[in-house]
Amino acid sequence: MTIIRLQNIHIVAQDVERVADFWQRAIGLTPRFRDGDRWVQLKAGEQSFAIASVAEAAPGQAGAVPVFEVAEFGAMSAAIVEQGGQVLSERDMGDHGRVLTFRDPAGNVAQLFARATGSGQ
Repeated sequence: MTIIRLQNIHIVAQDVERVADFWQRAIGLTPRFRDGDRWVQLKAGEQSFAIASVAEAAPGQAGAVPVFEVAEFGAMSAAIVEQGGQVLSERDMGDHGRVLTFRDPAGNVAQLFARATGSGQ
């Protein structure tokens, strides 16, 4: 058995439209596919990130913490708050980089990761 690729990651929201709007305006993800108010799939680099309605959620889904790599998250921190999210913490990991942890309007926790300047990976 071989994994071909990570097809997508999805989170769950009662108000799919509001949460999809948050991810587009605060984080800058762009729409890839929409199935009414049941599912919105967004483009995150070359990967897919989706917001599922409760009806579309995987049975027993408890959540995950998606981590999005960005060049810099300074302006995104303000946009997260302006769009109804909550910044939970910012962590400096020295030579590795920095992580901003936040909550979207549906309560899902996610992170932005910015590599340290000059780190090769």
